[in-house]
Amino acid sequence: MNAPQRLRGLPPVLAPTTRLVVLGSFPSVASLQAGQYYAHPRNHFWAILGALWALPLTDWPYARRLEALHEHGVGLWDVYAECEREGSLDTAIRAPRLNDLASLRQQCPALRAIAHNGGESWRHARLTRALGVPVERLPSSSPANASWTLARKTAAWGAVLARHGVPVRVTVVAEGVDGAGAVPR
Repeated sequence: MNAPQRLRGLPPVLAPTTRLVVLGSFPSVASLQAGQYYAHPRNHFWAILGALWALPLTDWPYARRLEALHEHGVGLWDVYAECEREGSLDTAIRAPRLNDLASLRQQCPALRAIAHNGGESWRHARLTRALGVPVERLPSSSPANASWTLARKTAAWGAVLARHGVPVRVTVVAEGVDGAGAVPR
């Protein structure tokens, strides 16, 4: 049996105007192959933001999606810079090396909050809390998070984005998300 391949993640999508950074765990196989964040067609990331911003993000080319992120003050990165993994599941991640999360304050002087996309990313919240900004846990946008409907994910994400100054054009209310947008833990 061959040892798992050492994989390298994607570069951050950040700007000096980034107010909220969404941190995933590590890109899926589809994302690594495409060189694009959230490239798996069943991942809800782009559908969630498209619904909240009333934009057809899933229909747009990747470069235009990134422009929309910048326009809304949202950045992307992952907690892991590299790891060993077979497949795309977070549970298969082995021997990870963290990204330099402390550098986010220098890269994003307008930073207001960090939002961890899913449980594996959330495991590193203690590191992001040290940055001195609010830290939130988002329900994973992954297709593996099948217990959350798209509407419920969208409502939770919308509440977090709005709470930290990211414009949200559409208000979504879903069962299982309280009025403050809290995600059950």
